[in-house]
Amino acid sequence: MNMHTRNILGVSAAVMAALVLPVAAVAQSASAKAAVDSAKAAGVVGEQADGFLGFVTGAADPAVRSAVAEINAGRAQLYREAAAKNGVTAEAAGASAFKQVVESRLRPGEYYKPAGGGWTRK
Repeated sequence: MNMHTRNILGVSAAVMAALVLPVAAVAQSASAKAAVDSAKAAGVVGEQADGFLGFVTGAADPAVRSAVAEINAGRAQLYREAAAKNGVTAEAAGASAFKQVVESRLRPGEYYKPAGGGWTRK
């Protein structure tokens, strides 16, 4: 196994472990998670290939925008930590999180945006 493969596997493991820990571990409040889950179900918010949440439509209210910002800030911190531990960029850690964790957790009807693509409904 080459160094690059080991780094990506390490990033995946670190990000996966952090994302399955209790909510506080990924710096998101229960209310932010509930708002985002509701917005995902409504098709307003989706998951992006960079590991962050994005807006499928521009019609998000301020509470949803705030919740997305809160969760994305927590994810950014998580990706920076995973990147530092594994010698990769935070961008690589975010992309790995999407591929290894988030993509598999998408529910039917939710939106995601693959790298280089547009919003797609699962």
